[in-house]
Amino acid sequence: MTEVPSKLVDLGHADGHPPMPRTWPARIANILGVVTPLAGVIVATILLWGVAFNWVYLVLLAGMYLATGFGITVGYHRLFTHKSFDTPRPVAFIIGALGSMAAQGSILQWAGMHRQHHQHSDGEHDPHTPHASGDGVLGVLRGLWHAHVGWIVSRGKRVQDRYITDLRQDRIVRVHSRLFPVWVVVGLALPAVLGGLLTLSWLGVLLGFLWAGLVRIFLVHHVTWSVNSVCHFWGTRPFRSHDESRNNVIFGILALGEGWHNNHHAFPTSARHGLRWWQIDLSYLLIRGLALVGLARNVRTPSPERLAAKRSS
Repeated sequence: MTEVPSKLVDLGHADGHPPMPRTWPARIANILGVVTPLAGVIVATILLWGVAFNWVYLVLLAGMYLATGFGITVGYHRLFTHKSFDTPRPVAFIIGALGSMAAQGSILQWAGMHRQHHQHSDGEHDPHTPHASGDGVLGVLRGLWHAHVGWIVSRGKRVQDRYITDLRQDRIVRVHSRLFPVWVVVGLALPAVLGGLLTLSWLGVLLGFLWAGLVRIFLVHHVTWSVNSVCHFWGTRPFRSHDESRNNVIFGILALGEGWHNNHHAFPTSARHGLRWWQIDLSYLLIRGLALVGLARNVRTPSPERLAAKRSS
């Protein structure tokens, strides 16, 4: 992997500002807005069990969720964007393909936007801060909507080349970014084919496509976007980061370790986001597993001295 200037990946903020007040009604509205759709999917799967959903589609859904989710968290985020570890190029190619199947944009688009977010975290030029839409309940709701999904369709979100000059020199990144639509199609076709083969029916093709294709994309998107919205609004701040990034235990688990967001903003180049023994970080466990078999090296984690220096008093 091409080395990236440290100022782009190890900069937690560029716009200092005082902490913003939080009210319980706003927090409750935030949680309801995020949890309700997820609960709806869970209820739907229960009601459809034995009718249009069973163990075959549950395994396909879970498998594709983990594969493409790790493609984002381990690949797009910790490998390509922050260079928190190194891996042989065939492994980088596979992880990049899985991340592309998550349908969250190409590596260049995703990494560029995320680096901009870090450089201007919760400031004027942060592309998806929830704290720039005014005060009061309506301002909070507008901000959360913008951070969760509104920023994707808003104007002026073009990735600036200065954030991704190093990635443009990486052939794997260029190839994957060029073939991004192809990988999205593969990510939809693969569970459809598997559903058909496992059930030996055309209905299995359709249900594999629906559950492990479309529903899986919805879940991965919703959980990933919740890191932008929920984890800059609700949770704990054990480390100084000069922004509103927060650790949230719900999305620490659902987002495969990404929800320990204050930890990440305090130590952006760390491959480990769950910095305490009880902070479950499945993405870091995968990276450690790769390291144990020689497929990951130079795994970066903060020293005890750095942890102590940044801990909130």
